[in-house]
Amino acid sequence: MDLRIFTEPQQGATYDTLLAVAKATEDLGFDAFFRSDHYLRMGSSDGLPGPTDAWITLAGLARETQRIRLGTLMTAGTFRLPGVLAIQVAQVDQMSGGRIELGLGAGWFEEEHRAYGIPFPKEKFARLEEQLEIVTGLWQTEPGKTFDFHGTHYDLTGSPALPKPAQKKIPVLIGGHGAVRTPRLAARYADEFNIPFASVEDSARQFGRVRAAAEAAGRTGELMYSNALVVCVGRDDREVARRAAAIGREADELKLNGLAGSPAEVVDKIGRYAEIGSRRVYLQILDLDDLDHLELISSQVQSQLS
Repeated sequence: MDLRIFTEPQQGATYDTLLAVAKATEDLGFDAFFRSDHYLRMGSSDGLPGPTDAWITLAGLARETQRIRLGTLMTAGTFRLPGVLAIQVAQVDQMSGGRIELGLGAGWFEEEHRAYGIPFPKEKFARLEEQLEIVTGLWQTEPGKTFDFHGTHYDLTGSPALPKPAQKKIPVLIGGHGAVRTPRLAARYADEFNIPFASVEDSARQFGRVRAAAEAAGRTGELMYSNALVVCVGRDDREVARRAAAIGREADELKLNGLAGSPAEVVDKIGRYAEIGSRRVYLQILDLDDLDHLELISSQVQSQLS
């Protein structure tokens, strides 16, 4: 079971804060550092000092880390034109020496689009499908050849399809709860399918849909299945409660809906996800100043899983 650190910087974080978390992620033996792609805080947080851009952040971290994988859960398809996104991701992959992964979703948070003047189209899923075909098609085009695409939402003619990533294939993550279109899209384009903030039972149901879609599509390569879950670990109940309060949550609620409690409790619950085929968990860290939390997870949770 891989454990990855997943951050939500729109709730309030500087680049220096994210760098400190990424360096701790690397030093403590976690597999990867991922971040959300949002420009507006959610809930009661004041969001100060303001948002940071996902791909600018990852470009910086690409030069300041050596081992960990870096990526997004999920880049919003509404934020960037697909040709531009393909260039950005390929460049950051070069900057990292081939450690980038792209999570790409349709985009859903209408309020942040209004706040920053970003168009919020009514039909987003069809756009996402075209975006995936364009981004992956640009990367896969042989050097010296050009790429053309003529769709409903995007039109590319004679693209040199450059630059190329450092990796032969950048892993693509697709995720969500949709029962029909999401599994079909994952079966066609994804290297990894991720379901965010779902119970063991709901995860098993969705993984089954994706497996069925992959089989129906005649796919031969196996997908990686993963979960994203909020984490709150403490050495005792008092420490769990303190960490829960720091992120505005209740310990009992977190135990029900996330990974919370003692290291043994969290290891046990991760094991339940492993039983249904999950092979990777993105640990949503909401208090980015609590690096002791990462150390505890590394020494007493990750050590038992590896």
